[in-house]
Amino acid sequence: MGAYADAYRTSLTDPSAFWGAAARELEWFRPPATVLDDGAPPFYRWFPDGVLNTCFNAVDRHVRDGRGEQAAIEYDSPVTDTRCTLTYRELREQTARFAGVLRHLGVNKGDRVVIYMPMVPEAVVAMLACARLGAVHSVVFGGFAPRELAARIDHARPTVLVTASCGIEAKRIVEYQPIVEQALALADHRPRSVVLLQRPQAPATLRAGRDLDWHDALGEAEEVDCVPVAATDPLYILYTSGTTARPKGVVRDNGGHAVALRWSMRHVYDTHPGETMWTASDIGWVVGHSYIVYAPLLTGCTSVLYEGKPVGTPDAGAFWRVAAEHRVKTMFTAPTAFRAIRRDDPTGAHLDRYDLGALRYLFLAGERLDPETYSWARDRLGIPVIDHWWQTETGWPIAANPMGLEPHAARPGSATVPMPGYDVQVVDEAGQPTTEGQIVIKLPLPPGTLPTLWQDDERYVGSYLSAHPGYYLTGDGGYVDDDGYLFVMGRTDDVINVAGHRLSTGAIEQVLAAHPAVAECAVIGVADELKGQLPRAFVVLKAGTEVDPGTLDAELKALVRERIGGIAALKRVDVVAGLPKTRSGKILRKTMRGIAAGTDEPVPSTIEDPSVLDALRPILARG
Repeated sequence: MGAYADAYRTSLTDPSAFWGAAARELEWFRPPATVLDDGAPPFYRWFPDGVLNTCFNAVDRHVRDGRGEQAAIEYDSPVTDTRCTLTYRELREQTARFAGVLRHLGVNKGDRVVIYMPMVPEAVVAMLACARLGAVHSVVFGGFAPRELAARIDHARPTVLVTASCGIEAKRIVEYQPIVEQALALADHRPRSVVLLQRPQAPATLRAGRDLDWHDALGEAEEVDCVPVAATDPLYILYTSGTTARPKGVVRDNGGHAVALRWSMRHVYDTHPGETMWTASDIGWVVGHSYIVYAPLLTGCTSVLYEGKPVGTPDAGAFWRVAAEHRVKTMFTAPTAFRAIRRDDPTGAHLDRYDLGALRYLFLAGERLDPETYSWARDRLGIPVIDHWWQTETGWPIAANPMGLEPHAARPGSATVPMPGYDVQVVDEAGQPTTEGQIVIKLPLPPGTLPTLWQDDERYVGSYLSAHPGYYLTGDGGYVDDDGYLFVMGRTDDVINVAGHRLSTGAIEQVLAAHPAVAECAVIGVADELKGQLPRAFVVLKAGTEVDPGTLDAELKALVRERIGGIAALKRVDVVAGLPKTRSGKILRKTMRGIAAGTDEPVPSTIEDPSVLDALRPILARG
């Protein structure tokens, strides 16, 4: 039995032994005597009698143990032409002082703090300062609309709001103060105080009696020590993308979260103390929480914090510059980012300008990784490209290629194998095992996953556990091949029914992406009087590609007929300038379906660029 098979089997048959050993990688104020409390299913709790502090494990212990002068955060901001380094010693000092600021403002253990900031080091400091106090942070994307920010303020009821004067995109400055003021006017709950980081690109005016300047407050604050908290105490609340009206706040606990992330760094990402990891995401997403902030710091790594885009800041070589300059070993981003790079630089010419000798792995997640993008990245980088799959709710990978445990041969289109603790199964609508269908995970979920939703156990059960009792419903569909490789084909609502045949739009997209002119694509199901539904395709061409639309339409339809079958005949193919996406890179297929159907489809608050959707509306409306 190989190392992976042995670890996976043990994690399911003896989870207390497996995760008890993993917990010893952390430092506890009181080590847990009980690993898993399974006395009240479906509400399982990990390390219920353990006491620790996440900030201490992420920062203080590294300073104590001799890593004080190592870089903890490498901040790289092409949009402001700024680079700076925070050592572990400097990060500990700033975090301890900002914890002092929060305590002075009345923040104590269990209180909430909403963080509405751009990708700047102070955002990381604010998160860690909350963890230091045992307070619960809720990070909201800087630039989110006032109504969405207000909904989260009302739901989390923070004591303090931490924000900045502005965020900076590739081509514009987004002033935060007007958004914050509108949000506070809309919200029923009022934070006691607002701490504001002034940025020179768009300074804000402080409101007397409520607002504090970040730097002034930090300079006057006294350092605060780490507060011991129960492993089951919440570390943060993260609202799922697309949340409207009634927020759905995923809760992450302190103990299970730290244990799972520390385990994943060694065994999934093969990344160790002193090495550099760059996760090109945003701290507003779970990916940023887990693999920009907590996992690298819990491990004693250097983490790159990037304020920029894969293209346009200034060109399609931006990622290669950052990876080269910071000697990145492990890179993690969304497939969408690489599709954008491939679109603008199909031959990978920018790669020749940089030395990527330190780069060992590229991990991709957040949107399905099509085989064409996988092959493009693998062939040009010459390193393992690892597709892996997880969710906001799980906090760390459900399925991956465990590079630090036992690397597997890659299979394009597959997220490889389930990680320890995840008993992944595929079932039909009745809950019976099937070859292809709904992907579910048998309870209990492993450490690091959501124990519930913020103040809403009933909704937690209803949303995730009621469809198949005893199982967590992922909402994704797919299949497991004969060798145990998991293929995630997309959300279950992305399966369409054509004349009684169930077809995955992800499978059709995979075929379209193989065409040499196509940079990225999306397929949705649209109503058809005869067949019920038909697939409709939207494709974005690679930069510099010139092709006759009629010829491309015929070629793509022929490809789909050849590789999937005549039943999958495309209704039409539209060439578009761009596809609407969330800020994490997910294509808004549900929104596109609604517009095509003529319904009043709400635009998700997480949309990255509303103008892309506006340009697509008249095309979608053509039916």
